[in-house]
Amino acid sequence: MKKYIIYVAIVALVVFGVYKKVYIPKHTYETTVAVKADMDVRVNGVGNVGAKDIYKIGSIYGGKVLDLIVSEGDFIKKGTIIATIDSIDLKDKIDEAIAILAKSKSDSEGLSIDEQSAITAYEYENHIFIKNKKLYKQGSLAELNYKKYKTLRDIAKLKIATIKSKIVSFDKQIEQIQANINGLKKRLSKYTIISPVDGYIVKKSISNYQIISPNQTIIEIVNPKDIWVETYIDTRMSGDVKIGDKAMIKLRSSDKKVAGKVVNIKPINNSVTNEREVDVAFDDLKIPFYLEEQASVSISTKKLKNIIKIPTKTLIIYKEKTGVWILDTESKAKFVPLDILAYQRKDAGIKEFDISKKILIPNPKKKSLFNGMKIIND
Repeated sequence: MKKYIIYVAIVALVVFGVYKKVYIPKHTYETTVAVKADMDVRVNGVGNVGAKDIYKIGSIYGGKVLDLIVSEGDFIKKGTIIATIDSIDLKDKIDEAIAILAKSKSDSEGLSIDEQSAITAYEYENHIFIKNKKLYKQGSLAELNYKKYKTLRDIAKLKIATIKSKIVSFDKQIEQIQANINGLKKRLSKYTIISPVDGYIVKKSISNYQIISPNQTIIEIVNPKDIWVETYIDTRMSGDVKIGDKAMIKLRSSDKKVAGKVVNIKPINNSVTNEREVDVAFDDLKIPFYLEEQASVSISTKKLKNIIKIPTKTLIIYKEKTGVWILDTESKAKFVPLDILAYQRKDAGIKEFDISKKILIPNPKKKSLFNGMKIIND
C-alpha cells in the first residue's frame, strides 16, 4: 500500500510538471531595460522655407520700363539701380525751371545793384536837403526851393523802398522756383528704381520696355538674413517652445542638418489643424536657398538631468493609463503606469521606475499582454 502511494505521488508530480511545462500557455516576448541619463527635450515640426519680409519693388509712377537688366536669382546690393521708368518730359521741365531760376537770380542781382545806386542817390539828395534846410531857416532860401529839395530827397527814399520790395518779391519767386525744381527732381528720382536692401531677386514680374501701371511690382527681393523655416507644431507640444531656443534644420534637398534658433512665434493658432507656426531662422544660411522648400525642424526646449529613460516603443495605454509591461516575479507580466515628463523620438523621460526590472516589448503579432500572463524571456 505504501509503495502504491509513493508510486501515485511520483506520477502526480510528473503529470503536474508536464502540465506546467507543456500545457500551461507561455508567451515569448523581447525585453529591454530603462536607464538613468540626461534628456535633451526636443519638439519636432515640419514646414517650408519662407521669409520675414519679401520686398516687392515697383514704381509709384506708371510708364515704360527702361534698362531692366536684372534676373531672378541675382544678388544685388542696397542702392543698386534696378530699372528706370520713362519720365517723358520731366527732365525738360526741370531744365526749363532751372533757366527761369537763373534769370530770376540775375534780375535780383540787377535790382541789388539798382538798390545800391538808389541809396547813393538818396544820400546825395538828403545831404542837399539838409544843407538847404539850414538856409531856409536862416531866411536865405525861398520856401518853394526848400520844398523842391525835400521832394527830391523823398523821391530818392521811395525809390529805395520800391527796389527793396521788388527784391523781396524776386526772392520769394526764386524760393518758389527752387522748391519746384526740388520737387521735380525728387519726382524724377522716383523714376529710378533702386534696391532698399541687400538680397536675392526671387521673382521678376515684367520685362524690359514693358508699360506698367502705378505701384505695379517689378521684382521681389529677399534678404538672406530674413530667411527662416515656417514650422508647424502641434499645439500640445508647442507650449514649451520659446524665442531663442536652439534648433536643427534639415532641408529636403540635403542630408545635412544645419543649426538655427527660434526667432518668432505666431500669436494665432490654426483652429483647423490645431498647429502653431514657429519661425526658425538659420544661424548660417548657405547660398543658394529656395523659398517654399520643405524642411523638418527639431527644437531643443529644455534639458532634464539624471532622469529615467525608457524606449517609446514599450509604451502602451492600458485601462486609460500610459505605462509599460514589466517581467515581474515568477516570469509574469505586470502593467506599471508611468508619469511621463517628456518625449523624444525614441525615448520617453519618466520620474520613478525600478531600472532593475525588465520591460516587455509589445508585439502586435502576438497575443495582447495582461496582468499575470506567463512570459518566457527571449
